[in-house]
Amino acid sequence: MKTASWVLLALAAMATLALSLVSAKRAYGTYNDRLGETSVRELAAGRPEVETAVRARRATAAAYSAGFATLFLLICVGPYRRGEVWAWWALLVGMLVVAVLVLLRLPLLGTGLSGSVGGSTAQGALTQLLMVGLGLALGAGRLRHGRPGDAG
Repeated sequence: MKTASWVLLALAAMATLALSLVSAKRAYGTYNDRLGETSVRELAAGRPEVETAVRARRATAAAYSAGFATLFLLICVGPYRRGEVWAWWALLVGMLVVAVLVLLRLPLLGTGLSGSVGGSTAQGALTQLLMVGLGLALGAGRLRHGRPGDAG
């Protein structure tokens, strides 16, 4: 169970990192630069500052996502794999913060779980949360058998 736990968590982190890098590539390029049914260029309607602002927001979100995924991955393959209890809690809290903030889009922005605007992000967050939740559940035994000093 311990190996399955950290491997599943590492896979979730690598998938998040890969998708973050794809998002960054789309922010800095023009390939598949759609927001729903409309391209970023069409949305800007000849106003380059609007296009730049939309791309910059996407690039910033992608950068933070890639940073989170990198930290998540490093904790998984280092301290979590060694059985350090604090790492279990760090991964749980980090994932919950991300999931809550992404899922707030549903009631506050009305994006829904499916659809052309924001739905795939909410679905991805749910998939990521389930994958991480399963990985942490597989490793929950470390909370009972943690080494002294791991919680501090």
